[in-house]
Amino acid sequence: MRVMRQRDVRRVVRLGVGSTLLTLGLVGGVAVAQPATPHVVGISIRGIVDPFVADHVRRELQAEGLGDPGRPALLLQIDTPGGLDSSMREIVQAIANARAPVICYVSPQGARAASAGAFILMSCPVAAMAPGTNVGAATPVGISGATLSAKAENDAAAYMRSLAERTGRDPSVAASFVTEARSISAEEALGLGMIDTIAPTPDTLLDAVDGDRVTLGTGETVTLATAGLRIEAHDLGGALGMLHALFDPTLAFIFFWLGLLLLVLELLVPGHIFSGTIGTALLILSLVSFGALPVRLIGVLLLVASVIFFLLELKVPGLGIWSASGVVALILGGWFLFDRSGGAGVSPWAIATVAAAVALFFGFVVTKVLAMRHLPPAQGPDAVIGREGVVLGAGLFPSGVVRVAAEEWKAVSGSGPIPGGAGITVTALDGLVLTVEPLDSEHAPAGGASPAQGGSI
Repeated sequence: MRVMRQRDVRRVVRLGVGSTLLTLGLVGGVAVAQPATPHVVGISIRGIVDPFVADHVRRELQAEGLGDPGRPALLLQIDTPGGLDSSMREIVQAIANARAPVICYVSPQGARAASAGAFILMSCPVAAMAPGTNVGAATPVGISGATLSAKAENDAAAYMRSLAERTGRDPSVAASFVTEARSISAEEALGLGMIDTIAPTPDTLLDAVDGDRVTLGTGETVTLATAGLRIEAHDLGGALGMLHALFDPTLAFIFFWLGLLLLVLELLVPGHIFSGTIGTALLILSLVSFGALPVRLIGVLLLVASVIFFLLELKVPGLGIWSASGVVALILGGWFLFDRSGGAGVSPWAIATVAAAVALFFGFVVTKVLAMRHLPPAQGPDAVIGREGVVLGAGLFPSGVVRVAAEEWKAVSGSGPIPGGAGITVTALDGLVLTVEPLDSEHAPAGGASPAQGGSI
């Protein structure tokens, strides 16, 4: 009976523990299944509007659960000088078809929504700006730095008007961003009815728009309930974030010159596959960045001119006039490379650093490499063929050892035996073996050096 009772006790304990664990698991499962605290999804457009940013914004606007009570709205913070038209239109379409209200906010203070950024801001059902920000300057610009064709400008103006009409804003003011390259401050935008509010911080913005009624692209009207909600940032990270960071005016300028210098080095010293490959990759990357940035043709021409000036200095050395011209052209090319009216430009510190590095490269590295190319080879046939020497040891019958240019070589006679101490001249080199011919008596080494004396020339 005692044994049975112990077994019963153990069975009861096991059942109790199992029931307890099962209950805790169910409770935990219920806790996990409970909805998260309501929050606003926050994403940002920083820098150039490129395909990586467009894809990120589109995916976030199409994410499951967006628009539910747990995620009632999406906050899109903007600070951009512009970017690709195709990427901008992808973002605008994603906003128009979003499942939740999109609140566009130009921030922080000092930020701008220029060019493509102006289109994005005008497409948002709720538009806001921080103090000290601006919007506009959306005229389409080509690589020449001038306005594109009237057809392209009219198309952009019509698109801007349609966005303003859809969101209830003044279409004539919006169109002036394109036709007149107009740019206005946050206070002007609020006074003209182009934005809904000015807010110094994202939190104050959410409080300010709480209770506003917003019509979605589907036609559904919803009321914002954003007061006091936290912002959960969904930033563009990982590999896509790194690729997006490469679309930067300063990096594009540096990559252009670094790639060019590596290609010049590859041409001067062939065989360095890594310098040529890396240089080509950097140059291509810089050109791709130029395609997404407001690049100006005058800046590109000045950079090309600077390369020509540096090469002329190598071909026609003198007082350094060509090098000085190259440095000036490089600095001006970096400054005028991008349309600075849209907020894109190369850092002055980067321009100065690259100018100094390029001057050092062409003035020292390239000069030394070219000088080395004109030096006679230290080894190889040209270094010994035609040189005179003396036979060592017993002689060449027909092979043996000779001394040429203070070095001992294996040698074979090309015309019969040659006694030790006799003068020879080198006629050929096969690997590390010389082919020699005897010197005439009048060309024999002075003093008739003998094997025992170990004479040399």
